[in-house]
Amino acid sequence: MILQKLTKSNWELISGKKICCVEASLSYLEEFCEAYDVLNCIEVIVDNNEKKQGMLQLGKRSIPVCGVCRLIEILASEDAKNLAIVITGDYFREHFDWLSGLEEVKSGFGTIYYFANKETEYEEEFRELYKDVELENIVVFRSGPHITSYIKGMDFTDNARALFEYMLAKEYNKKYELVWFVKNPSEFERYNIYENVKFLPLEWSVSESEEERQQYYRALCLAKYIFFTDAYGIARNCRDDQVRVQLWHGCGYKTRLNFQPCEKRYEYTTVSSDLYGEIHSELFGLRKDQMLVTGYPKQDWLFNCDGVDFVSELSFPSAKKYIFWLPTYRQAADVLSQNNGYEVNPQTGLPVVDTMDRMKELNQILVADDSVLIIKLHPFQKSERISGLNFSNIVLLDNDKLFEADIQVNQLLSVADALISDYSSVAIDYLLLDRPMAFLLDDVEEYENARGFIFDNIRDYLPGKEVYSFKELCEFVSEIGNGIDSSSEKRRKLMPVLNKYSDGKSSERILNALKIDMSEV
Repeated sequence: MILQKLTKSNWELISGKKICCVEASLSYLEEFCEAYDVLNCIEVIVDNNEKKQGMLQLGKRSIPVCGVCRLIEILASEDAKNLAIVITGDYFREHFDWLSGLEEVKSGFGTIYYFANKETEYEEEFRELYKDVELENIVVFRSGPHITSYIKGMDFTDNARALFEYMLAKEYNKKYELVWFVKNPSEFERYNIYENVKFLPLEWSVSESEEERQQYYRALCLAKYIFFTDAYGIARNCRDDQVRVQLWHGCGYKTRLNFQPCEKRYEYTTVSSDLYGEIHSELFGLRKDQMLVTGYPKQDWLFNCDGVDFVSELSFPSAKKYIFWLPTYRQAADVLSQNNGYEVNPQTGLPVVDTMDRMKELNQILVADDSVLIIKLHPFQKSERISGLNFSNIVLLDNDKLFEADIQVNQLLSVADALISDYSSVAIDYLLLDRPMAFLLDDVEEYENARGFIFDNIRDYLPGKEVYSFKELCEFVSEIGNGIDSSSEKRRKLMPVLNKYSDGKSSERILNALKIDMSEV
């Protein structure tokens, strides 16, 4: 059985047959239908991701998306004689390997086809062009989710940015060309003063301009190192001598959605401790030797912001204590079917402090203790319900304001006297500062059923005060205002379990582990 690219010249071999598409990628399927006018020929779409299964609206048709069992049923029927299989997704080689392992497919098909969308066509062209060209001293960076989920600022943030800024501060750009793929390069003109630093538009991967495509794919195809957080599709067809590193967002408590084994999708990923190395190797389908127990670059920000007056920069009210609350993203009505999420529907859109009356009561406690509560919502969470907050000691800090001020969350947390969290990885980062934390667990059972945790008993791994009610939250806020630290012993025990290092040198460790040095400069 062979894998063959579907082209205009071999299309006639399957023209008129019923088609089974493999992978329910809407963008791919739309391009496929446009290129070959096959909308009415698609019999079924096979996708083993249960969250995608059901019916997919493609043009004027509603097409069933099923698991592999449906494909096997078709292959056992008379319809198998008039069936062609076409892979419609980025990782067509992985899909082919999977299909090759199915006896029912192997015995019935000599050829499996893959459809190359516009970006894949261009990438294959440049991969062929550069296949025998020696790699250059290029380091590519990419941050954030897929471009279709773009939110301002998310494509230049997190661990990729922290590592980039460390390399810039240490003048790695004198040896390496540091290249970012972003949505809007014009937002980063302040970096024009540095040599060998470039910001290229992600859209250039499919640009009509050959010159723009040349710039994009030269960096991608000849980079020695590619660093990314979250989306890694840009690096799906790299050469064996290119090194891809998934920096991820951090080590937290939530399980991973939409599991796909990543052993062949990148060479390494970073984690904060040996325990998380064990967990993430299983969670991401990686070998143990692919885990870099180094800590995360953005954790370094917690240690190197001394002397920066974020309070003044962001116009926070003056106070003795600053408490930061970063609620985990729960409000997911638009993607409930994909991520098993659920909505939070109180007046405020927040857990525990679910009414304006409670918000007012909490504000009074903060005023009495000369404390200020900063609420920073997840970038995906809409803030209409509390955007009009007008409380003296409660501040809603939105994503746009941080973007405009060019301040990262972990930089801001360096001045926090306490943190209110729940299931987010930010708690693991903040633990490094050895300051009080509270965990809001009023919906812990519901969240476990909807999303799930990586620990059998999450409470054993929470380095802070457990809060289940508004009253208990008020008690925690009062503790902070009065200098009481009731969970220091829990932090002491969990620190080495959740973080192997606490020295602000994670970026340095990553570069050393990968042997990215400054020799011959």
